[in-house]
Amino acid sequence: MTTSNTTTGDVDPAVRAELVRLRDSIDNIDAAVVHMLAERFKCTQQVGRLKAEHRLPPADPGREARQIARLRALAENAKLDPAFAEKFLNFIIAEVIRHHESIADDTAGATPSANRATTSSAGE
Repeated sequence: MTTSNTTTGDVDPAVRAELVRLRDSIDNIDAAVVHMLAERFKCTQQVGRLKAEHRLPPADPGREARQIARLRALAENAKLDPAFAEKFLNFIIAEVIRHHESIADDTAGATPSANRATTSSAGE
């Protein structure tokens, strides 16, 4: 449960109860966001391994641009600031690319050389 920074004597009990209810909801949403991000990164790790095995580049600027446009539209529809949504996705994409680069580095010595392809799906 979220700890309140309000003193017990200064706040109407109904207001305090509403704060607790809302903060409990926020805590539940935060937990769901963390679990969803963990699931997303499990998928992107698989994408990274597939890319590394086939010598695909870790980043795909075209895919990233499409994802950003898609997320901005979703944010607008959800009444969320699209600029915030874009910053959030850019942060995630940067981390995904970092993971993909690390996986590629780890795989480079273990996988026979193959022709480098020009298409990939970074940010996934």
